[in-house]
Amino acid sequence: MGCLHSKTTHLHSPDDPSSLPDSNKPDPTGNGDEANEELQVPAFKEYGLNELRKATNGFSTDYIVSESGEKAPNVVYRGKLDSNRLVAVKRFSRQSWPDAQQFVEEAAGLGKMRHKRLVNLIGCCAEGDERLLVAEYMPNDTLSKHLFHWDKKPLPWEMRVRVAYFIAQALDHCNTANRKIYHDLNAYRVLFDEDGDPHLSSFGLMKNSRDGKSYSTNLAYTPPEFLRTGRVIPESVIYSYGTVLLDLLSGKHIPPSHALDLIRGKNVLLLMDSSLEGQYANDDATKLVELASKCLQSEPRDRPDTKFLLAAVSPLQKQKEVASHVLMGLSKNTVVMPTMLSPLGKACTRMDLTAVHDILLKTGYKDEEGAENELSFQEWTQQVQEMLNTKKFGDIAFRDKDFKSAIEYYSKLVGMMSVPSATVFARRAFSYLMNGQAELALRDAMQAQVCIPEWPTAFYLQALALSKLGMETDAQDMLNDGATFETKRQNSWRG
Repeated sequence: MGCLHSKTTHLHSPDDPSSLPDSNKPDPTGNGDEANEELQVPAFKEYGLNELRKATNGFSTDYIVSESGEKAPNVVYRGKLDSNRLVAVKRFSRQSWPDAQQFVEEAAGLGKMRHKRLVNLIGCCAEGDERLLVAEYMPNDTLSKHLFHWDKKPLPWEMRVRVAYFIAQALDHCNTANRKIYHDLNAYRVLFDEDGDPHLSSFGLMKNSRDGKSYSTNLAYTPPEFLRTGRVIPESVIYSYGTVLLDLLSGKHIPPSHALDLIRGKNVLLLMDSSLEGQYANDDATKLVELASKCLQSEPRDRPDTKFLLAAVSPLQKQKEVASHVLMGLSKNTVVMPTMLSPLGKACTRMDLTAVHDILLKTGYKDEEGAENELSFQEWTQQVQEMLNTKKFGDIAFRDKDFKSAIEYYSKLVGMMSVPSATVFARRAFSYLMNGQAELALRDAMQAQVCIPEWPTAFYLQALALSKLGMETDAQDMLNDGATFETKRQNSWRG
C-alpha cells in the first residue's frame, strides 16, 4: 500500500450519498438531516454579564472545563442558566477582541448556524472588557481525553470511524454555509454529548482577532502553506482533518511527516494503535490510512474536499445501529450540574472532610433558628443542666476532632431530647463518617432531613455518606437536591 498522489480536490463518487442534497442524505444513526430542524437549540441571543456570572458561580475555578486550565488565555466554564439549560461559556482574554461590536457581529453570524454535528453557539456577551461565547454543553469530555488519557478502556475502532464521519459531516455543513475556515482543528475540538455522540466545537469557527483577520497558531501540526504564507485557507482544514485521522488511527500524536514515511514504506502496522488489534478489517484500516495520506499532501490542491471525506469514511461504518454511549462504555445518565452550591456543598463534592468539619463548626446551630427549639420549656425546668452539659461536652469533642467521644455525647443527648436537633444529627453523622461508619452517617443525615425537610446541609451530608458507600449516582442526586434547596433558600431571602 503506497501513498496516493492523485489530485482529488474535486473528486466525488457518483454513488456517494454525501453528494446528494442534505435533505436526502441517509444518516448513520437512522435520523435524517431533516432532524436539524428539530434540534432543541434556543435562538442565538446576547446575555448580560451578570447572568453568565451567576450561571458559572462567579466564574468559579471549580467550573473550568477547558483542559488547558485556568491560566490559558481563553478559558471555558460550565454553567447553568436560569432556564436550567446547561451551557459552556468561553471567556476570551481582554486583548482578543477590543472592538465589542465586531465581536457581537461575528458571534451573531456564527450563531445562525445550526447542525446536529456541531456544538451549536447559543449566545454571546460583550460588556466592558468582557467577551464571552455561550454554547451547548458537552458532558463527556474531548476526543483528546478518550484517545490519549483514557481511564477504563481505549476508544474502540468503530467509535473512531464514527468520529471521523461525524466530523466530516460537520465540516461539510460548514463549507455549505460558507464557513470554510475552521481554526485549530484538533482532538481538543471534538467533544462528546450526553449520548456519547461526537460534535465539532463551534468555537473553532470564531475568529480570534485584534484587526479582523483570522489567524491560527495552536495547531498540533501546522499546514505547510501556513508556514510559507502565514495564511489559513480551506484546504488547510483538510490537512488538519488528516492529523485528526492520524490521532484516531494511532492513539497518539504522530508528526505527519513521520506518518507519511511509514505509509510510503508500507509499515502501516507501526502506525496503528496496538489496542485496536482484532477490531478492524485490514482493508478498512488501509482505506482510512490512505485517506489520511491524501489529506496530508503538501500541496493544498492535492487534498480532497469534504464531499470526498464523506464518501471515503461512510462505507467503513459497520455498527451504525449501536448507540455511541454503548460503544464507548458510557453510562447514559442525565447530567444535572449543581450551581449555587454553598461552600459546604462544594466541600462535600470534593470529599474535603477538613473543610466540611470547619464549616459545620462555624455554622453551629444557627440553621435551626425558626424551627422548634431543641430545648423545650419542660426540658429547661427538669433536666436542663444535664442536657446543656452533655451538649457542651459533645460540641467540645466535635471541635477538637475527638469524634468517638462526640458520638457518645451526641448519642446520649439524642436520647434526652424530646425535640430532635438537626444539627446534632448532622454533627453525629459527620463523626460517624470520620469513624469509618458511613451507613450510620447516612442514617443520621436522613434524620437531620426529617428534622428540617429542606435543609441543604442534610442533603450534602447524605451525598458524602453515599459517596463513601460507592453509590455515586445517588450521591449526585443528593447534591442536586441540596443545590436546589440552596437556590430556593437564596431566592426567598432576596424576595
